[in-house]
Amino acid sequence: MKTIGAAALSAMILAAAAPSASAQDKVMVGEPSWPGAKIMANLIGQVIETRLGGQVDYAPGANAVIFAAMDGGRGDIDVHPDVWLPNQQSFVDEYVDQKGTVALSEGFYEGRTGFCTPTYMAEEHNIRSVFDLGTPDAQTLFDSDGNGMGEIWVGAPGWASTSVHQVKVRDYGIDTFLEPTTEDETVFYARLKDAVDRKEGVVFYCYEPHYVHALYDVTMIEEPDYDPAQYAMVTPDEDADWFNKSSVFTGDEVKTVKVAYSKSLEDRNAAAASFLANIDMDADTLSGLTYEVVVQGNEIDTVVGDWIAENSDTIDGWLGLN
Repeated sequence: MKTIGAAALSAMILAAAAPSASAQDKVMVGEPSWPGAKIMANLIGQVIETRLGGQVDYAPGANAVIFAAMDGGRGDIDVHPDVWLPNQQSFVDEYVDQKGTVALSEGFYEGRTGFCTPTYMAEEHNIRSVFDLGTPDAQTLFDSDGNGMGEIWVGAPGWASTSVHQVKVRDYGIDTFLEPTTEDETVFYARLKDAVDRKEGVVFYCYEPHYVHALYDVTMIEEPDYDPAQYAMVTPDEDADWFNKSSVFTGDEVKTVKVAYSKSLEDRNAAAASFLANIDMDADTLSGLTYEVVVQGNEIDTVVGDWIAENSDTIDGWLGLN
């Protein structure tokens, strides 16, 4: 009769005790609408599938929906791939700090937000400051439909930054001359392309990392330096009268962008939770991936998969393997 050595027996016991991929819950990754978030969602999903042997599905949704689902802990949505702080601080205050049902990654990248205009507008018409937008000249320069009012795109519906920039447009005195619009990003960027092709006036909310800075020659418009005393933002989820109760007369502070995940994953899929706690993206890398997907038209699965294959050491670090 063949005997089993102590070391081999120990290994068999540990293997039997460890949860298999099939025993782990499927991870539902939230997919907000902006390109960087979609890429981060796909990257998270591919790492869980290819390196952890797990199952992943994706759930489009706005910030409030994703955070509420993570709070529920039932697996409806487990991950928010791109949490911009302090834009989404109210959700962090509620679900991370107060309820303790959501956790944030240790790693992060930096983001910057503001208003942009094509550089030809900045140079030819001396549009340098946000206060250059609150003038009769700007009203004419940025009037794309001929109705006598200019337009300024402040972001897509559901973005936390959209509310902030709606308030800014009012408090900087811009809304007397430019009407804020909140159409979907895809719709706006089709209009932006047409405007740039015709060298027409257009001004819009912009952020970094984002492919627009590689796609077009744009200038970020100057704002007053960030001053917390001049930044009193009440979010729509906090108060229905948020717009009237908010006041923003300052540029944004540099953003910290993290991944959020449901604490329930620590029990339902511990390997995925550990990975999400350690993930650490950087802005330049994300900008490059976004450019490949949005501007060059490559498939997101292919772009992300190629990056994962070429950066195995980085992924190993996220997985705690080096």
